[in-house]
Amino acid sequence: VQLQASGGGLVQPGGSLTLSCAASGNIFSISEMGWYRQAPGKQRELVARIISDGTTTYTDSVKGRFTISRDNAKHTGALQMNSLKPEDTAVYYCHVRNTLVVGRNRLEDDYWGQGTLVTVSS
Repeated sequence: VQLQASGGGLVQPGGSLTLSCAASGNIFSISEMGWYRQAPGKQRELVARIISDGTTTYTDSVKGRFTISRDNAKHTGALQMNSLKPEDTAVYYCHVRNTLVVGRNRLEDDYWGQGTLVTVSS
């Protein structure tokens, strides 16, 4: 499975950006799609996640500002980021979990995109 992420860039505080992620390759079922970020000197953290039934999870610092979505048929996802703050500056990584269920067996593999830089600065 390959992931292609795009949409990063430089934006002023209060601005908006949309990150996109497209998965291709040997996809069984994307049970989970998410965005993580890593700021300089910090560990990678979960930003938002959406599972196959549409349930979403957000880290507290982005609740009400970011919206994650996905298109199951096209194997794509997006992260709409509004009211951006300087502390949102980081490299953002797309993540998917490719899942195959055969009888009682569940096989899962995690894949990561190449990372896209988001810089929030005036």
